[in-house]
Amino acid sequence: MNDFQQPSDSSLPSARWSKMSTLLVIDDEPNIVFSIKETLSSPQVAVISAATAREGIEMVRQRRPDAAILDVRLPDQSGLDAYDKIRQIDPRLPVIIMTAFAKTDTAIEAMCRGAYEYLVKPVDFRRLKEVVTKALELSRLSRVPAVVATEDPADLSADRIVGHSPAMQEVYKKIGRIAPQESTVLILGESGTGKELVARAIYHYSSRNQMPFLAMNCAALPETILESELFGHERGAFTGAEQRRIGKFEQVNGGTIFLDEIGDMSPATQAKALRLLQEQQFERIGGNTTVKTDVRIIAATNRDLSKDVAEGRFRQDLLYRLNGFTIQLPPLRDRPEDIPALTEHFVKFFNRELGKNVRTIAPAVMDLLVRHRWPGNVREFQSAIRYAMVHATGDVLIPECLPDTIFPKLHTSARIPVDVPPNSSDANASLGAGEPLYPFVKLIEYVKKLLAEGKPDIYRHMIHEVDRHMFQEVMKHFHGNQLQAAERLGISRMTLRSKLRSLGLIQDRSHHNSNPS
Repeated sequence: MNDFQQPSDSSLPSARWSKMSTLLVIDDEPNIVFSIKETLSSPQVAVISAATAREGIEMVRQRRPDAAILDVRLPDQSGLDAYDKIRQIDPRLPVIIMTAFAKTDTAIEAMCRGAYEYLVKPVDFRRLKEVVTKALELSRLSRVPAVVATEDPADLSADRIVGHSPAMQEVYKKIGRIAPQESTVLILGESGTGKELVARAIYHYSSRNQMPFLAMNCAALPETILESELFGHERGAFTGAEQRRIGKFEQVNGGTIFLDEIGDMSPATQAKALRLLQEQQFERIGGNTTVKTDVRIIAATNRDLSKDVAEGRFRQDLLYRLNGFTIQLPPLRDRPEDIPALTEHFVKFFNRELGKNVRTIAPAVMDLLVRHRWPGNVREFQSAIRYAMVHATGDVLIPECLPDTIFPKLHTSARIPVDVPPNSSDANASLGAGEPLYPFVKLIEYVKKLLAEGKPDIYRHMIHEVDRHMFQEVMKHFHGNQLQAAERLGISRMTLRSKLRSLGLIQDRSHHNSNPS
């Protein structure tokens, strides 16, 4: 039984590496428009403009920009009226309001209705660039679907959750069951396991997928700033609060908010979050007016919240509210059978992003990837594959491309994995099928022998011995065919010949032809 249905919107844009972002500027001041285009245009961002509200609204309808900058005062109608019409066309579009009047109620009213941010003229272009960058990322999170990998891995139009292991099948089932509901969801898992991707999948398969999606990292902001960002504040609520600020819970009314690292939220903010979950209402900081909203909360943490409750760091009643539906993400080390599919996915991803043409992964590379413990989980795995792709020079991914931080380089042409799975019964453990990859016990005995004999330069002896046995066996298997041996080893033919000479397995032709004919 398939618990999933694709989102109804068939016009979802393709992923970030194949689509330039479009920023729409609606302003009748040519100098402002020119400055914005000069500042923000780039190979990744195209800036288009409109001088009237009517023209801007039509461009939203026809061009579907990824973000918009809207002036409050336009020649044909107010920015607030224009914003309402834009929101009817595309409620997920992040709109940045610009005004020449710092105290205008119009901009604040637009924020109450869901505008992304407002800025005061004259424009601080450093601040504008920062806000636009965040708005474009928010737009990508809302529009690019996060979906379970289909049978067609060549389709790279979405951010995919990859894996067919039993543990991941359980995750998929849970996403399918909870996505159509309105329940709060708590996602648990180590750092790097893909909690935000699962949250976005829940959002994209939900009935709210045409409304905004916002991700907030509770550990990334100081307590006072986080509370203000989420709930807003009134003018004079604290030093520096010169104007009322509308919080994200108010802005994203009707949408979904993902609270990452919720275990790092302060007690005061926890109390407000609890009330929001219970009653869908709150007060801004420094205010006494109750604000009602309608948001779905998806939370995530890598912490043990039950332990935090016992130690007084997290509210038990908030945990009860969050625990309505829980999804536990497995660490990558517990699903090694998914590593080949992940490797294929990221190789295709980075082929497109980096302009590479890697088509084959050397068996030695796959052995190393499967054996590694991946403490940073999928995030670390993705970084390692990107590093390898950057260093790849041909169409085969070879061990020499892998980062030394993960697989220490013992020799220019050979790497031996240094980590044995901790659940192995002995040092000669195999990958689970077939012959052991390396005879660890014999290697250890050889090291002991060299130590007992007082041999100097043990490292050189070890590398020489390992290389000699390995290259002899490979050449024997391929009946001396260097091309086939080099391909199977995942090294160049030139490197192979150099190694064979240094090991005394072949001789230079000059040795045979030392006497002139």
